Amino acid sequence: MARNDKVIISCAVTGGIHTPTMSDGLPVTPDEIARQSIAAAEAGAAIIHLHARDPETGEPTPDPNVFMQFLPRIKQSCDAVVNVTTGGGLNMTLEQRLAAPLVAKPEMCSLNMGSMNFGIFPAADKFTNWKHAWEEPYLRNTDDFIFRNTFRDIERILKDLGEAHGTRFEFECYDIGHLYNLAHFVDRGLVKPPFFIQSIFGILGGIGADLDNLLFARRTADRLFGDDYVWSVLAAGRHQMTFCTNAAMLGGSVRVGLEDSLYLSKGKLANNNAEQVAKIRRIVEELSLDIATPDEARRMLALKGGDNVGF
Repeated sequence: MARNDKVIISCAVTGGIHTPTMSDGLPVTPDEIARQSIAAAEAGAAIIHLHARDPETGEPTPDPNVFMQFLPRIKQSCDAVVNVTTGGGLNMTLEQRLAAPLVAKPEMCSLNMGSMNFGIFPAADKFTNWKHAWEEPYLRNTDDFIFRNTFRDIERILKDLGEAHGTRFEFECYDIGHLYNLAHFVDRGLVKPPFFIQSIFGILGGIGADLDNLLFARRTADRLFGDDYVWSVLAAGRHQMTFCTNAAMLGGSVRVGLEDSLYLSKGKLANNNAEQVAKIRRIVEELSLDIATPDEARRMLALKGGDNVGF
């Protein structure tokens, strides 16, 4: 792992997993997404990771026109790195998932490094009164869902976004095998350092949220990539702050946000994304560590800069 003195805080603002019934704090409309993104940046997030939602129903949408209602506003209002999903929402085709990134040509995109079972169906048992009809089946049907990211899919994203537009990637690794998939593309010369690796823990279908797994993921990445990568960590739900704190202590960066957890502390829903950013920033600084500014994150990750995007 590259030895950096600064901790990059990423904030995943809305995602495509949680549904509006689960929290009133979850941003849905372009205005809500923009305002919460800007506030998260002001609280200390160097990278803002973004999905879009139907403004009426809150259902994840791949529509570039919806993205373009908040991407320019975020760029104009703060200097955070804008990171656009290529994962989209459940059941989207690869063409749909790429629609907005290919228009936006952002500095960074997320890229999931393998196909996997992605089970969020247990969450449906916690609610009975739903705000929208789509929510319950969206969750429950994930007991029969594979999030597809084949080697061909990954290569297409690397070429169509990376080579064509200079976009770099947040390589989302939900299991140890995903690190080896990334190493495969490095060996083929399709991915150049520095790599931004996001190790993800606690998703049903991926590696579990055990601290032994955190250390194992770090050691495996060190073995495969040496000093050529910047390591970041996120964990789902109640594991979020524990894992981020441990990652920072191990020299890594961190990701928080309402995509990953709806809570600020045990039993307390976060009102917004900025609350989570402020909390992890406070923890990081209490550990005598410094957070990276957006421009420092750009240098660490060799990004092309906000002037070279499509919005």
